[in-house]
Amino acid sequence: MLELEVVPERSLGCEQWEFILGMHFSQSVAIIQSQVGIIRGVQVLYSDTNPLEVDLVINLPHDGVRLIFDPVAQRLKIIEIYNMKLVKLKYCGLPFNSPEVLPSIEQIEHSFGATHPGVYDSDKQVFVLNFRGLSFYFPIDSKFQPGYAHGLGSLRFSNGASPLVAKTAIYVGNNVATGTAGGGEEHSPKTSPPPLPLVCYHNNLYLDKAEVIRDKIRTRGLKLHLFTEGGSATRVLLEPKKHRFTKEVWFGDSCEDVLSALGAPSRVFFKAEDKMRIHSPHAHKRDKTRRSDFFYNYFTLGLDVLFDAKTQWVKKFVLHTNYPGHYNFNMYHRCEFTLNLPPETIGASDSGKLIDVSPSPVTITAYTKWDRVSEQLKASARPVVLNRASSTNTTNPFGCTFCYGVRDVIVEVMANQHIASVTLYETA
Repeated sequence: MLELEVVPERSLGCEQWEFILGMHFSQSVAIIQSQVGIIRGVQVLYSDTNPLEVDLVINLPHDGVRLIFDPVAQRLKIIEIYNMKLVKLKYCGLPFNSPEVLPSIEQIEHSFGATHPGVYDSDKQVFVLNFRGLSFYFPIDSKFQPGYAHGLGSLRFSNGASPLVAKTAIYVGNNVATGTAGGGEEHSPKTSPPPLPLVCYHNNLYLDKAEVIRDKIRTRGLKLHLFTEGGSATRVLLEPKKHRFTKEVWFGDSCEDVLSALGAPSRVFFKAEDKMRIHSPHAHKRDKTRRSDFFYNYFTLGLDVLFDAKTQWVKKFVLHTNYPGHYNFNMYHRCEFTLNLPPETIGASDSGKLIDVSPSPVTITAYTKWDRVSEQLKASARPVVLNRASSTNTTNPFGCTFCYGVRDVIVEVMANQHIASVTLYETA
């Protein structure tokens, strides 16, 4: 049985680790992976059809804990302890929930002190006692439905009938949004996650947004709005704070240029083989050299940079959207990109010359559905079917994706029409 410390408006954890409100989904998964054999039976709940409307949830059924993440930002917004019998809980080092200490009304008041009167939900027959950043849910029989003004403590129960806490919620703010009971339910859009806390930066670089730089005919590079942990000198100490800045990376940049702009990558990956080469008209010809192109993988930016093996110049950018249900889910953070593409030039004037009847550019972001823009862009009619699999396990439980070519862009689309990745390449 886990023994965890509750910190209102902040976290649930122990000396070795803690789930912190605002932390990214991948950081929570990394904690769970580090506790193999201690945290067991983990479930990830999400919606295949509406991944942006339904919360992303990590459920720990053996420990009675549920982590609820915002589906857009993919950061932790609510921590629920929905089975109090499966976990020991402390506050300020003192237990308030364990086999020996039952979480009764008196125990909660003793551990957390006074608060405002709670709220009775007649539909669910629960009484909610709210502290800042923390809520306790007590099941109350309908015969105790109050016409009272002083909260739960004013109700009279027979000996031994005082209710115990059925569920606890940790969040940021004064009140948790209604309807946050867990996986599979659509939740209020008003519930927004807190920003990524400084303690979760871990000296990494993070992305606010990425703008694809194009001229009239082709892509030139990326403008990246970044943030990381900086410092501000004060009279007392060097205080950490969020530091923002902007960098640009271009096709034709060298490895040194990219390293100078973005720092060291999370990983360097060498392409041992190119399975897409079969679609080239000269696929049967072997390269005269055995050099291989290589990627700089920036996981916290949702970005891959591909360098040419011979020149060691940038030749491709890959932007990842990190949707659940994709083969690479949880490998990258979501790349918040904006790509403006001119629509296909169609129509003809009286003189027979083509005219542009739809001059407005088509904007593609990480949240664009492909079926809403493909007709305007006149994408390739027959997509390339991509079915990823590892070398050790050839099965892919998530199914295949479809790759469409639009000018100098390759768009990878999932079965639910959400864009899984966008590849930008340099044309001749």
